[in-house]
Amino acid sequence: MLKSSLTRDQVEAGCDEAGRGCLAGPVVAAAVILPKKYKHKKLNDSKQLTHAQRLELRHDIVRDAVAWAVAQAEAPEIDQINILNASFLAMHRAVAQLGKTPELLLIDGNRFNAYPSIPHRCIVQGDAKYLSIAAASILAKTHRDELMEKLAIECPGYHWETNRGYPTPPHREAIRLQGVTAYHRKSFQLLPAQLELFD
Repeated sequence: MLKSSLTRDQVEAGCDEAGRGCLAGPVVAAAVILPKKYKHKKLNDSKQLTHAQRLELRHDIVRDAVAWAVAQAEAPEIDQINILNASFLAMHRAVAQLGKTPELLLIDGNRFNAYPSIPHRCIVQGDAKYLSIAAASILAKTHRDELMEKLAIECPGYHWETNRGYPTPPHREAIRLQGVTAYHRKSFQLLPAQLELFD
């Protein structure tokens, strides 16, 4: 059972992201404030859940959360400031959109760029330890999956509706045959012979 909170009295927002390892599409982050002493038997790290379970839990999270927000950093921003900083930027944007100001941010992972005036705690594998971080991971993942499905219609042939932009063999083969799109992260190694794409 995941923990409901790290502190007893502070308003905590769990933060997590999805899509850091992708070759295409934005990195998406979410911030979630859950009620104190919140319990949910099925809420867990999004990576441990099926697509159907994530969609079901998203409904519960949106219904039960005190506040929640989803934000993103686009591929050109990733190329400009690198994927780690873009992940932090997306988290900052999500926190800024919350309808309630948290007193503490619980960040999944071991690094973070401090958010102005709100302290944070980095928690390795936090999405498997705290409900608010798990909730954020689910909102980020489901939002990004749906976004990539829409982009797959706009840019057919890259199989984003199934690979979500991750570096699968069909995705890389499509890059080789069709070239890169505006949604590809050009600072990433899209192909082993990446420079050939830009000759």
